Formats: sequence, C-alpha cells, structure tokens
Amino acid sequence: MQLVSDRGMDLTPDQSAGLDVELIPLTLTLDGKSYKSGVDIQPAEFYQLLAATPSFPTTSQPSPGDFAEIYRRLAARDPEILSIHISSGLSGTLNAAHAGAQLVPEARVTFVDSKTLSGALGWQVYAAARALKAGWAKEKILDLVARVSAVTDTIYTLADLKYLIHGGRISHMKGLLASVLNIKPIIGVEKVHGKYAQYGQARSFEKALHKLVDHIASQYTPGIALRTQIMHAFNPEGAQALRARMDELFKCEWLPVGPIAPVLGAHTGPSLVGIAYAPLDQFPAMP
Repeated sequence: MQLVSDRGMDLTPDQSAGLDVELIPLTLTLDGKSYKSGVDIQPAEFYQLLAATPSFPTTSQPSPGDFAEIYRRLAARDPEILSIHISSGLSGTLNAAHAGAQLVPEARVTFVDSKTLSGALGWQVYAAARALKAGWAKEKILDLVARVSAVTDTIYTLADLKYLIHGGRISHMKGLLASVLNIKPIIGVEKVHGKYAQYGQARSFEKALHKLVDHIASQYTPGIALRTQIMHAFNPEGAQALRARMDELFKCEWLPVGPIAPVLGAHTGPSLVGIAYAPLDQFPAMP
C-alpha cells in the first residue's frame, strides 16, 4: 500500500524524515504569479513576498487530473493506495481526489477525510506512514488513524483579520466589525463536519493566546500531560509566547515547532499561531 496526502498537511522535516508520503500540491497565486505550495515556494519566501505587496493571495485545490496522474503512477507499482486529505469541510481537495480515482480504475484507493488540517492532519499522516513502514494491514492502519483523529484537536488565533475576511473564511461584515474593534478570534476545527468554529475572542493578541489556552483548560484538567505541537505562519514570537503559557498549565510533550504551509497562510496572513494537542494517555502508540 502507498500513501498520498496534500500540502494542506504540515510535518516538520524531522517528523517526515524516512517516511514515504506522496504529497499533491495546492496552488496559490500572488500578484499574478502561481506557485505550488511547498514545492515552488516555501513559507519564509512566501511571507516576504506577501509583506512586499498590497495584493491578496488566492488559492486553488488540485484538479481531478492532478490526482489521476499520481494514482496512475503509484498504481503501476502497487494498486493499493491510502489517500488522507485536508477536511472536506474546508476544501474541495477530497472531492477532487475521489473524481481523480474514478479516472484510474486500476487503482484501489481508500480515502480518509481528516476533518482537520495543518499539524493535526500531519499527525494522522505520520501515524499512517509509520504503520505502513511497519507492514501493518490496511484495516489496522485505518483504525490507528481514526484513533489519532478522535483524540486530537487544533485551535489557533491571529492578530490581523484582513486575510480571513478577503478569503471569505469569515463573514465580511463580522470581520470588518472585529477589525474595527481590534478583536482577535479563537478558532478551532470541529470534529463533526471538519469546519471552523469560533471558541472565543479577545481584544489583544496576548489575551487571545491566554484565552486559547483557557479553552484547552476547559477540556483537560490543568496539570495533565498533553502531546502538543505549535505551528505558526510567520510569528515565532507568538509561538514562543503560546508555548510558555501552555507550560504554565500543562505537562507538555512538545513536538518540533513548524511553519504552516504557504497555501494555508494565504488565508490567514503571517500572524497566525496555532496548536495541535491531545491527552498523552489517550494518544495511541506509534509503530
């Protein structure tokens, strides 16, 4: 079996080393030039370009033909393919994957809707890749991925709403009001439909970081051990502040801090800081 995911998923180089995952790129366009996120352009370069232009980036999902090309190439080696993708509630990528697979009858593709994105999606892909490398059977791998999904949450905040407003990710009028009032939203990804949900707001970015951690503390008793990973767009100071606040309340097992993919940062701008987290005693062991 072979593993496919997309560039809406984030793993740091240390995490992905030695794993065999085919990543289909998502495309972003800025100032009339298109880039394959994570292939033609990396996070630091993207945010430098973003800072140098008043323009807003746009993004597009892979086409069914893009998926068909990958599935056809992989099926020539092994027709069994596991395809894990960014939440169908946030992107049409999974629909394109289904359509692409229909063009390649020789491929036997099993699909997983991660119902999440970025680092939390990375945890699912990492688990599947490790299990595949260990020679696990498909059903056992799917069970492992489902268990990772069930115990993992992700939540983020950001200082500047203009990119979310422009991208239509929040109501335009609500976004304008929040911008005027200097409100910073705390946004998570709910597990039923895999869509964004607002869990609170604050009048400053510092307070938003505290409220973000307070939300986690409403789920889990302070002092317990959590598996945690911070991802940020281009905000290392915010990432450091979030880590410090988490360490005040929880016993954190930290994974490497990493940047979110440019195609995700195109919708949020550089200020975003987020965290994927799960109770350590419920997180399944990796093979």
